[in-house]
Amino acid sequence: MMNDDLTQPHKASFWALSPLFVFLGVYVVTSIIVNDFYKVPITVAFLIASAFSIAISQGKSISERIAHFSGGAANGNILLMIWIFILAGAFAQSAKSMGAIDATVNLTLHILPDNLLLAGLFIASCFISLSVGTSVGTIVALTPVAVGIAQRTGLDVPFITAIVAGGAFFGDNLSFISDTTIAATKTQGCLMKDKFKVNSMIVVPAAILVLIYYIFAGLHVHSPSEITAIHWPKVVPYLIVLGTAIAGVNVMVVLILGILSTGITGLITGGFSFFGWVGSMGEGISGMGELIIITLMAGGMLEMIRFNGGINYIIIKLTKRINSKRGAEMSIAGLVGFANLCTANNTIAIITVGGIAKDIADRFGVDKRKSASILDTFSCLIQGIIPYGAQMLMAASLAAVSPLAIIKYLYYPMLMGICALLSILFRYPKRYS
Repeated sequence: MMNDDLTQPHKASFWALSPLFVFLGVYVVTSIIVNDFYKVPITVAFLIASAFSIAISQGKSISERIAHFSGGAANGNILLMIWIFILAGAFAQSAKSMGAIDATVNLTLHILPDNLLLAGLFIASCFISLSVGTSVGTIVALTPVAVGIAQRTGLDVPFITAIVAGGAFFGDNLSFISDTTIAATKTQGCLMKDKFKVNSMIVVPAAILVLIYYIFAGLHVHSPSEITAIHWPKVVPYLIVLGTAIAGVNVMVVLILGILSTGITGLITGGFSFFGWVGSMGEGISGMGELIIITLMAGGMLEMIRFNGGINYIIIKLTKRINSKRGAEMSIAGLVGFANLCTANNTIAIITVGGIAKDIADRFGVDKRKSASILDTFSCLIQGIIPYGAQMLMAASLAAVSPLAIIKYLYYPMLMGICALLSILFRYPKRYS
């Protein structure tokens, strides 16, 4: 247990944000300069930024600073994500070893025409995420299949992974059971159905435009001339995972059921022996090691930013000169966006600034349904394009590519953000603006 004075953030400070800039400079800027996203390991970038965040903290001994950093890394949300990563790694590798992914890819190639593979994958991702309310769960379920399709059709792996990740944020933003929707509506004091109505008017046009693009982009996609026959029993684990996810079962329970079903199916079909199953789970868990290390260091570093007054600085600066309803909406968008940069968790970002956003909305007459939509949409936008968010790290790990290689193809989150910005600038939807 930490002392109370150790958990209370210091006064607002721009300098507190510097670890974030160090990370972005070491990882993103350097990668862009050398035009190689694999040159600087993201773990090293986080190590440097984490050490820097501890070094610049004032008023406590080095031991107390490290203890506080460790407390941030051991945050409940961080540990929950690590459990999901562990289970996802075990499921993905055991499903691959047993042949479930290949069987599911063959089924997809049989069902969907060549020219609708991209659009179909995007629709599936949107539908599943809308049903389950979690982008991470959707990415875990669909990314291995998407990568398998890319390998069979010659498509770019980061591009097709981005299709899944982009669609995953559609549901994360709109679903009634999404934690971001719940947090946004609760902090703003509006009904979920009302927020959904306003939010859908803003983001559905973006989804339609992206879908049209994928339809045209898919005209040049060609499946292999010979598709292997579908081994139906091996599809069962994925059907169980997708079915339980759509039914709203907790993502950890979904993954545990997926792991058990791959084991049972693999043993029955001869896909692997008992020790082969256990070995594949161990291999999958070990493969998540880098992702777990990144998540722990990110949690600690971002907690140091909060503790040193970084988020307080953002709040003060963005709320200082509001003088119109449009300015109030822009401030709410900026608040949640910057908070998301500093927390790498869209739900936590909404909870952090939700009360302040409601005060701003009440003071300047912003419709609470619109403020809830802005909070949710801009938090999902930032979460979708930062290379250290759980969704990008998970997608990159499952696809074995760099997060930055995926981000440049995230057309839906980017267009969603543009539509949300235009809704503020042009006061749309009129009835709620």
